[in-house]
Formats: sequence, C-alpha cells, structure tokens
Amino acid sequence: MNDFAHVDFWEMIIRATAAFVIILSVTRFLGKKQLSHLTFFNYVTGITIGSIAADIAGETETPFFNGVVSIVWWSVLTILVGFIALKSTKVRILLDGEPTILIKRGKIMKQALYSSRLNLDDLSMMLRENNVFSTKDVNYAILEPDGRLSVLMKEAQQQVTKADMNIAPRKFVYLPSEIIADGKIVYKNLKELNLTEVWVHNELKKHGIRSVEEVLYAEIQQDGSLFIDKC
Repeated sequence: MNDFAHVDFWEMIIRATAAFVIILSVTRFLGKKQLSHLTFFNYVTGITIGSIAADIAGETETPFFNGVVSIVWWSVLTILVGFIALKSTKVRILLDGEPTILIKRGKIMKQALYSSRLNLDDLSMMLRENNVFSTKDVNYAILEPDGRLSVLMKEAQQQVTKADMNIAPRKFVYLPSEIIADGKIVYKNLKELNLTEVWVHNELKKHGIRSVEEVLYAEIQQDGSLFIDKC
C-alpha cells in the first residue's frame, strides 16, 4: 500500500507517453519486414524492443534516457544486421535459415522432419491448417523460415483453372478499390486510378443515385463496373 501511495502519477504518464512515441517511431523506422515477423530473428527483435519500451514506461527504477539509448542502439543493430544480410547470402542463411523440404514428391522426408524438431502429428496439423487432410494428396511440403508450411498439391488434386478449361479470362482493367466510404469520395484512390469525380457521379446516376451521401460503400471492380451499397 505504501508503494502504491508513493507512485508519481505524472511521471508514469510522461514515461508511458514517451515510450509510446518511441516505439511507434522505431517500428516505422525498422520497416514492414520487422513488423510482419518474417523470421525468428525479426520476432525476437520485436519482443526485445517491446520489453525495453515496457521497462521505460513502467519501471521507475530504470533511468529513462538509459532505456531510450538501449532501444535506439538495438534498432541500429537490427538495421545493420539486416543490411549485411541483404548483401551477404551466407549471413542471411545464418540469421533467417533456409526453407526445408518436409515432403518431396509425395514422400515424407524423415530426416528433414526430425532436424526441424517436428513429429508426424505436427506435420499433419500444419497440413490441416492448409486445408490438406491427407498426405497422399501432397506433392511437396516446404517449411518456410518463419515456421509456415507451403504446400504444392499433386496434379490430380490441384484446382482447375480457366486456362485448363480454355475459358477466356475477364479483362483486368482496375485493381478493386473503394471509391466511396461512409458517403464520402475517396479521392486518393480516384487519383491512383486516373478517375474523376465527374465519372463517379455519372456512374451513380446510372444506378439512380443522385448524391454521394446516399452511398455507404462503393467499390470499383476489375472490369470497371461499380459495386454500390446504399446507406
């Protein structure tokens, strides 16, 4: 109770706010690869940075500037190692590892399975996560450096494509994007798609809509048509 009574409220608010700003800046600086935890190294780095930020925010015994220096230096080391790995294949393999073939041409590679510290139950579970319920349907299964399993089905189990059926694919004109959200035009997407506000209003008129405010959501489809959901 005595410790609780002596908590410096404003100091904790300031430390927590500063830690929040620092961690936000660091994550933006480190880039999307770090945020997506593509490898175990990225994952550990993210956890460590988060732990240091937590100490800055909640531990009054931790000198504030010491914590800031730790986060900044850890981030610099992460970027430096990432740069070296970008230039050196050997370093990249050392840090990130390599994909491991667990099933090759329909046959389970026992040695690869054991070296990856996996058993048959683990393999079955990972296959089920890929909507595969029988190993006999698998041609290749590859364990990626981030721990995910990539599966290539046997020819007979692969989905039929339009090319297989000699069906001409629809013409791809636009990347499906939102044009109107909550009754407001998304001008950023219009600009990227080289479309104008006049075009939007003309399309709405074709659907009997007089005002943008009447539309909850509108999305341009890949063939140039407009999907509209009214308010």
